[in-house]
Amino acid sequence: MDQMLELLWDTGSVAGRAATSGALIGLAVLVAILGGRLVTIRVGDTNNRYYLRKAFHYLTVLALLIALALLWRPFAGRIGVVFGLLAAGLALALQEVIGAFAGWISILTGRTFRVGDRIQICEVRGDVLDITPLRTQILESGSSSDPQSWIRGRQYTGRVVSVSNRSVFTSPVYNSSSVLDHLWEELTLPVPYHGDWQLAERILREEAEAASSTAEAERAINEMRHRYPVAKAEVDPRVFVRATPNWIELSARFVVPVRAARQTKDRVTRRVLERFAEHGLRVASATQEITVHPAEPEQTRREPG
Repeated sequence: MDQMLELLWDTGSVAGRAATSGALIGLAVLVAILGGRLVTIRVGDTNNRYYLRKAFHYLTVLALLIALALLWRPFAGRIGVVFGLLAAGLALALQEVIGAFAGWISILTGRTFRVGDRIQICEVRGDVLDITPLRTQILESGSSSDPQSWIRGRQYTGRVVSVSNRSVFTSPVYNSSSVLDHLWEELTLPVPYHGDWQLAERILREEAEAASSTAEAERAINEMRHRYPVAKAEVDPRVFVRATPNWIELSARFVVPVRAARQTKDRVTRRVLERFAEHGLRVASATQEITVHPAEPEQTRREPG
């Protein structure tokens, strides 16, 4: 027994270091098993117990590696070279982490977006839920232009998307609510040339004026112009007319709140279609109508003798 203890304390010989290393490994395994159970004994949630136990195991392995390095001193006398290589390796391996952390600083200092803003980054649209040092959590909303989105409008899909903060350096960030909190929305309808397009234009303009948040957008733009040297934007509802080879295209442009864009456009579309139906107006389409007249009876086509 005394010889075993002497061997363990003898760190000058290879045999002593090997014996001490074996004892450290056995102690680390014992600590990892018992300590992992002790630190989670009062944690009720299964997921929290799992991650806490894993974190304790990683810390135990890290402590074991440090103890073995101190015991064997493989890089004695070359500590500067070791730290230089270690720093270079860490910088290469953690470049994504370093970039994400730098992006976090850029988000906070540059006010790129805040929690609650509606943004689009890396083709992800939605409201910002949380901004951590490495990732931004976004409550995703749908899009009518994205074929992978099953929600055909700017409403929540129910998914939470995590985006690396490094993306602010590599992708454009579209913020819909940081300054104006309003959007210009358009409703485009084609009207046949033989239809009363002036009446259709008047209906579109009246409904756009009724739905447009002109006063609120005007105040937001005036506040924005106090901060930024931008030209005054037109917020009054308008209807633009464009002639095409097939029909006359009417586009009603109006201002709506960011988070009520789809509901407002739905309401305007319903009212316009109802009034079109009341006045007998039709919406043009690329389809063709073919009218087939029944053939005349044989006796009506004979000339009298």
